[in-house]
Amino acid sequence: MKTYKFLFSSKWAGYFVVAVVFAIACVALGNWQMNRNNDTMAGIAKITANYSAAPVAYQSLKGNFEHLDAAKEWTPVAMRGTYLTADQRVVRNRPLNGAPGYEVLVPLKLDNGDTVIIDRGWLPIGNKVPGHPDSVPQPQSGEVTVVARLRPPEPKLDRGAPAGQIASIELNDYASQLSYPIKTGAYGQLASESPAAAVNPTPFPAPSIDPGSHLSYALQWICFGVLAFVGFGYAARMQRRNDEYDAMEAAESGVPVEEVYGRGSAFHPRPTRKVRKPGARPTAEEEEDALLDSQGF
Repeated sequence: MKTYKFLFSSKWAGYFVVAVVFAIACVALGNWQMNRNNDTMAGIAKITANYSAAPVAYQSLKGNFEHLDAAKEWTPVAMRGTYLTADQRVVRNRPLNGAPGYEVLVPLKLDNGDTVIIDRGWLPIGNKVPGHPDSVPQPQSGEVTVVARLRPPEPKLDRGAPAGQIASIELNDYASQLSYPIKTGAYGQLASESPAAAVNPTPFPAPSIDPGSHLSYALQWICFGVLAFVGFGYAARMQRRNDEYDAMEAAESGVPVEEVYGRGSAFHPRPTRKVRKPGARPTAEEEEDALLDSQGF
């Protein structure tokens, strides 16, 4: 009876190393997808907790406009002040629901003297002048009460923009274009204002809370890693079965097992032959095989 001693051969050791390397790669990819899922779920929890919460007075969250606490993102902040429309900027290349467009940033000078940036909404691309919206709705003049959600500033992009436009919501870059200081740690995405302007940019939709497919992808990669060892075990079982067939045929014919049929492998198994019971009458097929063997075929 053959055993699994062949597993200690260099060939099978190589097969095992390949299975281990493949499994490690699958686990690494699974962990990567799991980390992405954890980040997504943390973002969803933050949106769920903050987005629809009651507005908080500016004085209570003032520090977040200087250094934003990530846990406070999307929190509505209530402010009162005056829009400085002369210094508004249009942000380029801002898609919404798959459509290209712009966003409108306007400084809001608060009653206490601070100035924060408010993103008032989205505009579609224009048809009159390439690279510019057809019109930019102006906010209400005079004092307004604004509720805006805290958002982090964006990285600086290595590209230019026409006069009156900026490439991204990089607040330090915006501040360098103004003659007065602004808060650069966060900006507000407009939720509501009173009194409202007669015409406003398109408001922003609520952020997505779809968790995506990261978890299912992580589980799939882990399953693939397990299957590497399942496949290795199946291949070893097939090799042992082939060895057992070789041993039985060698016992019947008296020919060394290596000459019976050539060693089959787990990956290229040879055809199986039925083993005749001792004393049983040979079948016609067996007599034909014996004749061909005697003639060297």
